[in-house]
Amino acid sequence: MPTNLQPEELPRRHNKNSMHELKLRRILENNARLKEDLSRPRVPVSQASLGLIRYCQDTRDPILPSVWGELKRGEDPYAPPETGCGCTIM
Repeated sequence: MPTNLQPEELPRRHNKNSMHELKLRRILENNARLKEDLSRPRVPVSQASLGLIRYCQDTRDPILPSVWGELKRGEDPYAPPETGCGCTIM
């Protein structure tokens, strides 16, 4: 089957087709990623912020004694241990 194309035009056409295939593959991969993102569960910002506010109000922070008051020595996770350093020498 004879073609009207010159020999130097054949590789160019092949490159053009492979470039289109590459572009199509990238678009399909991007589409798959977007569908995956869309399927993730969503939480409205208002609901998330209410949860964060509730957590901050209910959880004591030992670093903020001005807000929560002084902690007892046993409740403070940052206080040094009362009996030595807890090291064991073998």
